[in-house]
Amino acid sequence: MRSHAACALALFLAAAPAVVQAQPADPATAQIERFDNALIDTMKQAKRLGPKGRYAKLEAVIAQTFDLPTMTRFAVGSAWSGISTAEQAALVRAFSRMTVATYAHNFDGYDGQRLAVDKVETRGPDKLVRTQLTTASGKPTTLTYRMRQVGGTWKIIDVYYNGAVSSLMGQRSEYASTLKSGGAAALAKKLNSHADDLLSG
Repeated sequence: MRSHAACALALFLAAAPAVVQAQPADPATAQIERFDNALIDTMKQAKRLGPKGRYAKLEAVIAQTFDLPTMTRFAVGSAWSGISTAEQAALVRAFSRMTVATYAHNFDGYDGQRLAVDKVETRGPDKLVRTQLTTASGKPTTLTYRMRQVGGTWKIIDVYYNGAVSSLMGQRSEYASTLKSGGAAALAKKLNSHADDLLSG
């Protein structure tokens, strides 16, 4: 069954067939739209594709719109600097695989979600793309995407639920005990095992 963290992550990035744009020319907003459109298309084909098919369909667009290496480093926290280069690379691969598998598992159907981009704010090197998610029941939720330029392209580096709860901070607390008891190898194994479980259904 889906964990609380996975369900929260699933809620963060639900989208709509038509996104209402506050700043249609903004490149950060365009990246959010790109991911949203791919996600909605996958959701509409969810049953036919199955978990592994959804994974294959989402893998490339998630790599293109999320800065997964930075997200891995943020999720690991201060322990990152003490991990070897090879172990860091293994963690990025495992974190990326787990991230895509989470979306593939959780977005298994479409029931009329709508997402309206509210506004884009600049905060130092980052942009915050604030959105309003409305589910089929009509209840709105505020989602804020933190984005940063990577090689000239704006990419997601975190998602905040109702303007305050960081998805990466939740992962950091979850990963800390595994890193402490088994190190980077144990965490990579745990992330890959979780991805396997998500894709087996």
